[in-house]
Amino acid sequence: MTTVLLVDDQTLLRAGLRAILENSEDLTVVGEAANGREGLREARRLRPSVILMDLQMPEMNGVEAIRAVRADPLLSPTPVLVLTTFDDADDVVEALAAGATGYLLKDVDAPALRQSVREAAAGNAQMSPAVLRQVMDRVAQLPTGRERRKEVAGLTERELEILTHVGRGLTNEEIGRALFLSPETARTYVSRLLTKLDARDRAQLVVLAHRAGLVD
Repeated sequence: MTTVLLVDDQTLLRAGLRAILENSEDLTVVGEAANGREGLREARRLRPSVILMDLQMPEMNGVEAIRAVRADPLLSPTPVLVLTTFDDADDVVEALAAGATGYLLKDVDAPALRQSVREAAAGNAQMSPAVLRQVMDRVAQLPTGRERRKEVAGLTERELEILTHVGRGLTNEEIGRALFLSPETARTYVSRLLTKLDARDRAQLVVLAHRAGLVD
């Protein structure tokens, strides 16, 4: 069972998210919080599989809360999936830099939201297509050419293939189908990439893939 903590200052929205998520046998909402400070306290108490968090909240905003989660030894492995109406590129990059596992806009449909929570729990980064475009636009502004390629110089050809597909936002299952690998083998390659590139999570691999020029 995947357990979820909802952190959002809108009571009605939390109620709607709870209804959507619990309309599935494998997902359950174990707690709610109205701001980042409460969310941090509830996360320490409940130890959820995934934290679903807004960015714009009183007392402690989402970015501050994500940083606090990552700084807490007990909570640092917990995936934080950002769900917000704000799609400004600066918000996106700041949240990812703070340690968010993924970033969804609040117009996401119910099936996609449920699947994104499952993927986050499994360690896969999730981004709305519009958000991914903004991140890539921002990354495209970084220095180009040979200097960017040095970050991935030590990877094998197969690892570069895997990283390219991760950069395109594919899940392990989708990577497996594209490269005729089992999902388990794809997952092993992704884990190896995290270690080799000293990346915190799949979201960082997405950025690295684009920064290295592997993805158009």
